Amino acid sequence: MNKRAFVVLVGSMFISMLGMGIVSPFLPIYANTLGASKLEVGLVQAGFSITGIGTLLFIGRLSDRFGRKLFLGTGLGIIALSSVGLMYAARPLHLILWRFFQGLGASAHMPIAQAYLGDITPEGHEGKWMGYFNAVLFAGMGAGPLAGGLISDAFSIRTTFLFMAVLNALALGATILFLREMRRKTSRAARLSFLDPLRSRNLRGALSYNIANGVTIAGLMAFVPLFADLTVGLSASLIGVLLAARSPVSILQSYTGRMADKWNRRSMVLWGGLLSMAALALLPRSAGFWPLLAAYISVTLGQAVGVPAANAYVVNEGRVYGMGASVTLFMLAMHLGTGLGPVALGGIADRFGLESVFYSTAACMAMGLGLFALMVRPGADTRVRGSAP
Repeated sequence: MNKRAFVVLVGSMFISMLGMGIVSPFLPIYANTLGASKLEVGLVQAGFSITGIGTLLFIGRLSDRFGRKLFLGTGLGIIALSSVGLMYAARPLHLILWRFFQGLGASAHMPIAQAYLGDITPEGHEGKWMGYFNAVLFAGMGAGPLAGGLISDAFSIRTTFLFMAVLNALALGATILFLREMRRKTSRAARLSFLDPLRSRNLRGALSYNIANGVTIAGLMAFVPLFADLTVGLSASLIGVLLAARSPVSILQSYTGRMADKWNRRSMVLWGGLLSMAALALLPRSAGFWPLLAAYISVTLGQAVGVPAANAYVVNEGRVYGMGASVTLFMLAMHLGTGLGPVALGGIADRFGLESVFYSTAACMAMGLGLFALMVRPGADTRVRGSAP
């Protein structure tokens, strides 16, 4: 493991995700002040991911061919620029359009960062290093809302967009100055199409889980702030504290990632998903800050158990089918969930009420776990794959 590259990579990722976390939870509230319907609120969140669905179809193969650093820097630059655009949005449509543009940058940055990490990860330690990466990633996302709540209360929601732009500009500078291009793991990539990794049952199972996980994340980010604001009546600072609570839980991925190198990865995904599903079903019954916090932390705890194990499956398959293509497929699954989920959930909320969002999200997780269990057979929990089937 090249620890210098790892530190630079996760450091820039943490700064970037901190900026994203500062803004994302308060976009639904900001959109609501601009007169957005719940469907438009869903589109504000979904626009970020819908753009990525198209971009991820080719970005992984291009990074396998031309290198990771170009795409990492371009993505961070686009995120910084779009953050400035969000400051001047005056209508829900403006928010939606800028989020579409922002999603283009995120789809060029986040999956390629994971592919870069896959390139430098030693065999047999996929869970450990992906766990560290995810712990930093979600810690940034979790700490962001607390900072965003404080900034919003002290200044305004628009000021959070400025902080996001500055933080991503700093991450861009660190990437350009300190991150070197590394030897890429592109085994057989030249002879394989983008969809060839789907021949792997393990990868198809991991994708099914990640789609459901994407719907869960989008549902929490888009509708927990609204639920906390409109139903529970929390202040922006308390909403920030609530959402920031995922940070200490997410750091557990540095431990659960190591577990995924030793324990049964299939069981970790299933039990983690079941915990998230149960907590989602209980979340609408939360009548105050503390019950809502307990439910929210439980969802995050389930993700902390399941995500590193699913990531480890993907890195194994990346050594066979090309790291860039496999990781971007995994991220594409996430974008499908975070892109289509908020739109569908927004429509459900408009028709059946805000509480129905969380029951629907729990049902989606149940379907994802069912498909994962069918695809990933017991006993197929391999650590290193030698060749494609």
